[in-house]
Amino acid sequence: MIKVGLLGSTGRMGEHLIKNISQDSDLKLHVVHVYDDLKVDIPKDTIVTNDIATLVKESDVIIDFSAPKATEALCEEVIKTPTPIVVATTGLTKHQQNLLVEASKVAPVLYSSNMSVGIALLKKLVKEVSSKLRDFDIEIVEMHHRHKVDAPSGTALTLAEFAAKGRGLDIDKVRVSGRDGQIGPRSKDEIAVMALRGGDIVGRHTVGFYNDGEFIELTHTATSRETFSKGAIKGAKWLINQPKGLYSINDAIGI
Repeated sequence: MIKVGLLGSTGRMGEHLIKNISQDSDLKLHVVHVYDDLKVDIPKDTIVTNDIATLVKESDVIIDFSAPKATEALCEEVIKTPTPIVVATTGLTKHQQNLLVEASKVAPVLYSSNMSVGIALLKKLVKEVSSKLRDFDIEIVEMHHRHKVDAPSGTALTLAEFAAKGRGLDIDKVRVSGRDGQIGPRSKDEIAVMALRGGDIVGRHTVGFYNDGEFIELTHTATSRETFSKGAIKGAKWLINQPKGLYSINDAIGI
């Protein structure tokens, strides 16, 4: 039985993770890290703590759907006490991304901005289409619920990175997020990433390839947060048997 620790147990994903972990015969929800009150019931023998060190010490693997500062604290602790971690937190700073890399030097770390199988495949498709259709303009639009705090979404930024890789471009030099005023014509290499917010949209990402006379749009729509929860759990069960290193959900599902 794999003892799972959960960081971000009181967030939007916490309820789904607690339920899905409890339904898996290979897993035991052993410890949950909380900043405020839990909104759902948990097994009576589950450890409840607000101490990151306890979370790491008591877990065989940790699933993290939290906030950047919490992920930062988790990585710092894992560097001291190597433990497999699955991280899905978005909006990480460069420093926090570097901490993930440092943690992966002592423990297996799976990081993906989106844990769904569909997005894993979409990343590969975007890179391939970008490479083949070099004369097409690339525009990415993402839609999320009104409560999402970071923009563009981590998934949209990842898709932009894969589009840039397909053409050998540096995404930091070609990404555009927002247009306003007399900006002039679109440059050939720019990759636009636009964010829409409203209602209770779980997540929708469209990568468009536009040329004169034709265009192709690749769209992924998440209709339930459980797709992210189940993907993270699949990743955790895979990660527990891996050597130290930095992995993605694509590695875990073999795409």
